[in-house]
Amino acid sequence: MRKHADPPTGLSQPADKSGAGPKGYTPRQGQVICGNLDMRIDRNGVWYYRGSPIGRKELVRLFSTVLRRDDAGDYWLITPAEIGRIEVEDAPFLAVELARQGAGRDQALSLRTNVGKIVAVDADHPIRVDVVASTGEPAPYVVLDGGVEARLTRSVYYELVDIGHRQILGGESLFGVWSNGAFFALGRLEGDA
Repeated sequence: MRKHADPPTGLSQPADKSGAGPKGYTPRQGQVICGNLDMRIDRNGVWYYRGSPIGRKELVRLFSTVLRRDDAGDYWLITPAEIGRIEVEDAPFLAVELARQGAGRDQALSLRTNVGKIVAVDADHPIRVDVVASTGEPAPYVVLDGGVEARLTRSVYYELVDIGHRQILGGESLFGVWSNGAFFALGRLEGDA
């Protein structure tokens, strides 16, 4: 009787016995939950498969169209046939370019990601800024469709700072930008209420 070899490492592993997939997502009939895939995205937006960078931009763009974030914060590639979890170091995308129409409260901002996706900054796609605890540096992001985010590059963040202004909201003095009728805080102004 012939013994079956163990599957090669790096291939998707079957999901656990419960068939757990993305939290808050109901798989369609016929979709297979593959479990963890040997794919990751580093903090610079570089995609890896089996530890090697994926060099074909078209392939990365294709994968980016099926990337979703579940209610638990995990990232999944969801195709009509399969669902697999991937590792994301920070945000899966980078916002690399800012476009602006108008000025002040009437302006409309849009961002282009490193995979060519254009997103209008609005109430559904807000800018948010975290602060890195160890350095105190700002970590700005824009929310995209599917619950994923793009981290703003330093140059894009500085462009936003350049067009930003002070706004009092809820008794708090904030510095930020307007886009599509909504104000997005980039930071608080201390001692200026």
